Amino acid sequence: MSTTRKPLPPMARVRQSFTRPRVDDPVAAMTAQMRRLAPRIQAGATVGITAGSRGIQNICPMLTAAIAVVRECGATPVLLAAMGSHGGGTAQGQKEVLDSLGITEQNMGVKVITCDTCRSIGQTPDGLVAYMLDSAFSVDAIIPINRVKTHTSFKGCVESGMCKKLVVGLGGPGGAGQFHSLGQSQLPRLLVDVAKIILKKMPVIGGVAIVENAYEETALIEALPAEAMIEREVELLAWSKTLMPALPVDSLHGLVVEEMGKNFSGTGVDTNIIGRLRITGEAEPASPKIRYVSVLDLTEESHGNATGIGLVDFTTQKLVDKVDRKATYLNNLTTTFVTRAFLPTWYDTEQEALETMMFCLRSIPEDQLRLVRVPNTLYLTEFFATEAVLRELTDTERFSLVHEPRPVRFDAQGELLDRIGRPHQD
Repeated sequence: MSTTRKPLPPMARVRQSFTRPRVDDPVAAMTAQMRRLAPRIQAGATVGITAGSRGIQNICPMLTAAIAVVRECGATPVLLAAMGSHGGGTAQGQKEVLDSLGITEQNMGVKVITCDTCRSIGQTPDGLVAYMLDSAFSVDAIIPINRVKTHTSFKGCVESGMCKKLVVGLGGPGGAGQFHSLGQSQLPRLLVDVAKIILKKMPVIGGVAIVENAYEETALIEALPAEAMIEREVELLAWSKTLMPALPVDSLHGLVVEEMGKNFSGTGVDTNIIGRLRITGEAEPASPKIRYVSVLDLTEESHGNATGIGLVDFTTQKLVDKVDRKATYLNNLTTTFVTRAFLPTWYDTEQEALETMMFCLRSIPEDQLRLVRVPNTLYLTEFFATEAVLRELTDTERFSLVHEPRPVRFDAQGELLDRIGRPHQD
C-alpha cells in the first residue's frame, strides 16, 4: 500500500427513522386539490401548468391528474417548462431535461412548451425586475405546481417553492440571472417582492404546493389560491423543514457519499446535509461540521452536470470522467458560485480515494474516529458508521442496528462492496 494511504476502520450498518406523514394516493389528492381551483378555470381557456427540472416524487401521475381536472372544466391544458437556467438555458435543453423526467407530450397527452426568451413585466420600488417567459403569454391562466422545501444556498421565509417557481422558473434566463446575481440575504426579499408583481400582472389563478418527507414520499398536496400563495408558502416551508432527513450526528471526521447528483440536490450534495456552502464572502453553516467529504460517483440522471463537486475533498477518476464541463460551468456561472465547480483531488479507484482520506485522518485513534457513509444526501434512512459514532446513537426509537461493525471491503478493481444504494419506494 502507498505510504499516503490508510485502511478504513470497521463500520456498522444502521437504520434510522424519521417523522413520516404520507399521502397514500397522490393522484387522488392532486385531483381533489386541483378541483378546489376549478371555479377559477374558465371553459375554453388555455391553462398553463408549470413543469420543472427537479425530481419530484410522483410528478408525472400528479401532472396527469392536474391536466385531467383542467379538461373537466372545459379548458385546454398545456405544460409550460419553468426551470430558469436549467437545461443549459436553452429551449432544447429544457426539453431534454423534461424528457428525462418522463414529462413528454406523448406521456402527458398535452403540448409541452419550452422557451428561452423572456421580457420584463415590471419593477419593484427598489429596482428589482419581474421577468416572465414569452411562453407564459400564450396562455389564459397559469397554475404553478412545485415542491416546497429548504434551499441549498440561502435561508429565509420562502426558499424553494411557489414563489421561486414564478420568479426564477417562469422568469427564465432573466429571472434566474437576477436571482443569482444577488447576495444570499437578499434572495427571500427578491422572491417575495417579485412574486407579488407576477401575481398582480399575470393570470396566475392559484397553484399546488407539494411537500415531501425524509423518505422522498409525498407528505402533502395543497391548492393555494393566488391571493394566499405567499403567506401559505411561508407556513408550508416551516413545516417541511421539520420533515428533512439528517445525518445521525453533527460532527464527523469524514463523510463518504456513494453518489452525488442533480436528482438528489440542486448542488449534487445537499449543503444542508454536509454543512458546506462554499460561497465567496458568505459564512459557512455552524453545523454539521465535517472535516473531509468523499464522493464516489455521479448519477446518470445528472447528465454530466457535476455542480457541487467543489464542495467535496476526495473523489474518483470514474466520477471525473462523467463530468460535462460545459453543463457544470454554465450552472455555476449562472449562480456565480464558481467554487462549486472546482474539481477536488481524485484517484483511480474508490479504495484509493477513501484510503487517502483516511491518511489525512491518521493522527486520530481508531476508537475515536467518527466516520459515516451514506448512499447520497437525500436518502439517509440507512448508513454505515464507525464505533465512535455508534456510541452516540442512544435513541432506540430513531436508530436500530442492522449489523455490528465489519471490515470495509473492496473488489479487485478497488470498487466499494456492500453499498447501500437507493432504497425502493414502498
